[in-house]
Amino acid sequence: METLWRGFLQALQLLFSGSPEVWQVTLLSLQVSGLATLISLLIGLPSGTWLGLGQFSGRGLALSLVNTGMALPPVVVGLGVSIFLWRSGPLGDLHLIYTPWAIVIAQTIIAAPVVTGLTAAALQQINPKLRLQLLGLGASRGQVVWMLWREARLPLLAALMAGFGSVISEVGASMMVGGNIRGQTRVLTTAIVLETGKGEFDRAIALSILLLLLAFLINLALTWIQQRAQQA
Repeated sequence: METLWRGFLQALQLLFSGSPEVWQVTLLSLQVSGLATLISLLIGLPSGTWLGLGQFSGRGLALSLVNTGMALPPVVVGLGVSIFLWRSGPLGDLHLIYTPWAIVIAQTIIAAPVVTGLTAAALQQINPKLRLQLLGLGASRGQVVWMLWREARLPLLAALMAGFGSVISEVGASMMVGGNIRGQTRVLTTAIVLETGKGEFDRAIALSILLLLLAFLINLALTWIQQRAQQA
């Protein structure tokens, strides 16, 4: 308990002392995870819509692959991305390994199946008669999809929160593709691992509290939007 209390006090100190390194690590965590979540949304929303509403051969297999992707181990993703981005890899000439962009790529691969799978599940739960009714009223395909998105806006926001949650707390892939380089690719999760390895448990606990606070504030904002959408 004493260690936890010291960690909490140090977290307050880190927050209000204005430590440039702490704020840089926190801001980078928010930037890479936020961008990865946004890209995952741009991929997962149309893909999940196609899987949730489409009728085609192999749909069950595609859904199974997406659902399997929702459980992808981050270290496996990190290894796969590293192989492609290493200097000897297919994308080595891009020099993305050990950069924030490498972390974004890895986190996008982790979050995209989550957003896709939950989007497909949300749209599959909508009464099929609503889609037929909209088509009968003369709505175009784009208008039908938009109205179904509005109908499923609450679970779609939940999919967004789940996608963000899967990457903001991720450490394995970020460590492997980013290298945990101070001032360049160090994020909160990798910094926590580093401090723990050094035996600096007070600082590790403090950074953990900052990570939890960041995740709470983001999800608080998304939950507020979700509840407002429910009342609309």
